[in-house]
Amino acid sequence: MASSIVFYDIPSSLPDKAWSPNTWKTRCATSIWPDVQSADSKTLTMVPDGRYALNFKGLSYRTVWLEYPEIEPKLREMGAAPTRNKPDGRPHYTLPLIHDLSTGVVIAESSRIAAYLDATYPDTPRLMPEGTIGFHFAFEDAALALLPPIWKYAIPASCAKLNPVSEAYFRPTREATFGVAMKDMMPTGEADVVEWQKVKNSFGKMDGWIRDNSEGSVYLMGDAPCYADLWMAAYVIWIKLVLPEKFEDLKSWHDGRWAKLAENMAKYETIV
Repeated sequence: MASSIVFYDIPSSLPDKAWSPNTWKTRCATSIWPDVQSADSKTLTMVPDGRYALNFKGLSYRTVWLEYPEIEPKLREMGAAPTRNKPDGRPHYTLPLIHDLSTGVVIAESSRIAAYLDATYPDTPRLMPEGTIGFHFAFEDAALALLPPIWKYAIPASCAKLNPVSEAYFRPTREATFGVAMKDMMPTGEADVVEWQKVKNSFGKMDGWIRDNSEGSVYLMGDAPCYADLWMAAYVIWIKLVLPEKFEDLKSWHDGRWAKLAENMAKYETIV
């Protein structure tokens, strides 16, 4: 039986191609990946992802890989809505995105993809338990605000994993946003100690949310994972893929919470 859902993702030079935290959120649910919003403020918005979501729900899908320069032309061709505007007011198109061939729906942004999948396929495991859509959107905003410390590590590491055509797009846009050459972005020496501690503090805040909600639980809402857990796992897998040495350190943080989360989410990491 042909897959009714087409999932659009960005490839890399890694063996399994997948790398972006944004698209991992959707793939495992059925990925976030920072994209430029304002070069002046150096603010990044995240493209919520989808691989975890699709796999979590056990839905049949197939992947279409788009290099960065291919994204806007393809999404315009499909009639997809832009996810935001660029600083100059032009529409901005981002992944993840799914095209549900059974309904004709084309939808981007991982949290909205998750809400759509729950509504359209109610007989599959819910990503956002009944009555928690607003909570999950608020969680995403709050968690995103914690993540800027990781950019200076994961952005140059990710750039090095991209295929040449995407790297040629990615490098100048990120260098313009941060005002620093890609080769100088990664902290080293004493700066690395200070900046990596900031990353640990950010994950510590999320660890605290889970502890406050349910002592001893691996998941934010209790015994079963929800979209928020897949969202956090997408960033853990991102670090694992592009910063393997840093991932070894991260695994020891917060009583091994993130190592356990990665272990539990591994079954949702199938790439098709």
